[in-house]
Amino acid sequence: MHGDFEAQRHWMEIAIHLPMSQWYFYDLPYWGLDYPPLTAYHSWVLGKLGSIIDPKWFEFDSSRGFESQLLKVYMRATVLISEYITYIPAAIIFNRRFSRLGGVNVWESSIALVAVLMQPATILIDHAHFQYNTVMLGFVLASMSSMLAGRLLWGCIFFTAALCFKQMALYFAPAIFAYLLGLCLLPKLNILRFTAIALVTIASFAFIFTPLLLGSLYDTYRRIPLPASTNHPPLISSLPISLNQKASYYPLLLTLSQSLHRIFPFSRGLFEDKVANFWCSLHTVHKLTIYSLAPLRRISLLCTLASILPACMTISLFPLPSILPYALASCAWGFFLFSFQVHEKSVLLPLLPMTILLGGGGGLSATTRAWVGWANMLGAWTLFPLLKRDELRVPYAVLTILWAYILGLPPTSLALYTSSSSSRHSGGCSLLLATKLLHLSFYAAMLAWHILEAAVVPPTGKPDLWVVINVVVGAAGFAVCWLWCTWQLIVRSGVLEDYFGVRVRLERLGREGKVYVRVVGTGEGSKTGGKTKKMR
Repeated sequence: MHGDFEAQRHWMEIAIHLPMSQWYFYDLPYWGLDYPPLTAYHSWVLGKLGSIIDPKWFEFDSSRGFESQLLKVYMRATVLISEYITYIPAAIIFNRRFSRLGGVNVWESSIALVAVLMQPATILIDHAHFQYNTVMLGFVLASMSSMLAGRLLWGCIFFTAALCFKQMALYFAPAIFAYLLGLCLLPKLNILRFTAIALVTIASFAFIFTPLLLGSLYDTYRRIPLPASTNHPPLISSLPISLNQKASYYPLLLTLSQSLHRIFPFSRGLFEDKVANFWCSLHTVHKLTIYSLAPLRRISLLCTLASILPACMTISLFPLPSILPYALASCAWGFFLFSFQVHEKSVLLPLLPMTILLGGGGGLSATTRAWVGWANMLGAWTLFPLLKRDELRVPYAVLTILWAYILGLPPTSLALYTSSSSSRHSGGCSLLLATKLLHLSFYAAMLAWHILEAAVVPPTGKPDLWVVINVVVGAAGFAVCWLWCTWQLIVRSGVLEDYFGVRVRLERLGREGKVYVRVVGTGEGSKTGGKTKKMR
């Protein structure tokens, strides 16, 4: 249990026993707190409640590595309760609003909601491996739901809460910022809206950080010594001036700078463990450890900015609620593939906005269902090496097969890839041949990998062979997911119509969700004759 389970338990231990000024300083090598303050407050509440049941669970220092069946039950129960308070209500409300926006009937909306709540990767990481990602994802869904309803200020509050619970929500931040900026600039400049959004966002951050900072001041008032540390946080050490450590502002600055240093670990490596992103895949053929961290950070930043630029530009120029999930998915995939210090569990972030597309217009059509389903199955598959270490093979198999059965995906059914456009399985239109070949090739590769991984021992000189193959195949598939989300965002935004002289009009025909693309030339001398082509 000396993994994320122990990390969460240890944070509860230090939150209830240490003064606030010590939270981000205490014994950092042993699962030091490295999440924002809202996670710390959450840990404090759960630690206090758990101590009422059994104080031994969170005894200071002596409880390290403590395991008991009742503690496991309690910790698992806290994940469920936290999820029922945040994630599930937010998912229900968002799905209802998004379905109404797309004109989706109640039956299809309900199927989409079940698929969102049954996401195998999310359940496996939070309820089996053990984390509280659904709290952060719930705040993100609440923010998106508020924005769909036109309540932008509430959207800012909820998204700030997501950022202050887990910094991974930054994967969505550029797209959210671009969307809000577009609403402030188009169709005309709205200074009042921009000012209100800025003030509410700043006030939300201040409200969440205030207890931590006031706690540091109170510890100073009680003459509790500041953390003994020979090395000041980098933010303080890099200042061109020396600070008076006896000044009244110093405890505030020290706590704030140390918390930011822990939240954004730029001193760590480019990636964490074996993760299916670009850098880890590149590392398999060209060792990146020969380079210093400084140039790697700069290159990672440039690549990340380049990958999220299309989504941010598109959603800022066309701030439409219906395409917001595409923008968030494209932006999150860009971060996952190219950003610094990525964990394998971060794949949950791009998978969420992709999966909620099932509840929108045409969400259960062949195209959307195939791409969303394939991305989720691939995401769960890349998590298998992590899950295997926790002896979670059976939950992995059960949840992924169940989810595939709900959406009619391989390996439970091939109807989506073999049916014609007139079949009920295809939703009125069949997939492109290239899509079928691509998806089925990956499904076959995943199945073959599982068989080989279980039956064949890797060579002595290459003990991580199967994990490396998992990383490379997963990264290639996620790059394709990024391309699909970005292209769908561009097409559905109308940017092609306005800026490239090509009119792309999505038309929904009939009750079965048939989607067509009409291409009409708009420039002078155009030879396009208003042809209508079926979009697959």
